[in-house]
Amino acid sequence: MHARLVDRNPVVPADQLIAQMVPPAMFDEVSFASYIPDPNEPSQAAAVRKAEEFAGKVAKIRSGGRRGLFGKKTPSTGAGLYLDGGFGVGKTHLLASIFHSSPSPKAFGTFVELTHVVGALGFNKAVEELSSHSVLCIDEFELDDPGDTMLVSRLLTELSARGVSIVATSNTLPGQLGEGRFAAQDFLREIKKLGSIFETIRVDGPDYRHRDLPPAPEPTDDADLLERADAVDGATLDDFDELCAHLSTLHPSRYGKLIEGVPAVFIKGVHPAADQSVALRLVVFADRLYDASIPVTVSGAKLDEIFTPEMVAGGYRKKYLRATSRLLALSRFEVPA
Repeated sequence: MHARLVDRNPVVPADQLIAQMVPPAMFDEVSFASYIPDPNEPSQAAAVRKAEEFAGKVAKIRSGGRRGLFGKKTPSTGAGLYLDGGFGVGKTHLLASIFHSSPSPKAFGTFVELTHVVGALGFNKAVEELSSHSVLCIDEFELDDPGDTMLVSRLLTELSARGVSIVATSNTLPGQLGEGRFAAQDFLREIKKLGSIFETIRVDGPDYRHRDLPPAPEPTDDADLLERADAVDGATLDDFDELCAHLSTLHPSRYGKLIEGVPAVFIKGVHPAADQSVALRLVVFADRLYDASIPVTVSGAKLDEIFTPEMVAGGYRKKYLRATSRLLALSRFEVPA
């Protein structure tokens, strides 16, 4: 009997939520020096310089401050940096490098993880816990609904005023967050406020995951999938529809815990996602698999067919393209023996 992800129900205690906000293991050793800019993309070398300068500002702001009434020291306003660019150009590498270069305490998490932390702790408690941090690093910054817009705008404004520097990565410029996904014009004031926190730096270039690589591999058949799963100790084997149903029962912030310690993931019966909510959960799941560098092998449809052409043409286009890029990269990872 194979282990199955659908049999796991991970829980993260509230008091551990902020403590576990660190970069994924694949970014443990990265630095500004280990980022190799593409000589054909000058924006990459410029982004490395800006990121290094920003890390210097973080340390200075945290150790400094200004004198207020009666000589009491109050924190300077935090700095803000926004790394915008396509998939696979090294934005997360730079984000993790800023994290590693900044004084503790500090926090690193995806946008989804951040909203969950605020929801679990409550807004005031989250502000209190994070306000002592030198920097808050937010990966995959994308606003998908009005509630998140208001919540994150208020949170970042409060933290910045308390001296917390904020750096974010995304595939969407601050002024365009939420475009095509909800009535962004109704929340323009909040979105503009978010944009004013950041200095935006563009990082251009081709997706390194696709450089000189073949197209999506052909899926295997069910019998071969079973045989391959048998060969990997601790691997999981799940039915695609059952896995999608299970993901719907977990908050996306728990997906990382769901795959913790799994050496390889095998999924049978893959087919195009039934609807947008299923597809968006698969996006987050793909992100966590990629963070953990877990090889993925499937039967059924190809991995670049999970998100339908209609979905990819819609407001979540950039999310679906990023997830596809990452799933294809994982399908090429060597499965442990």
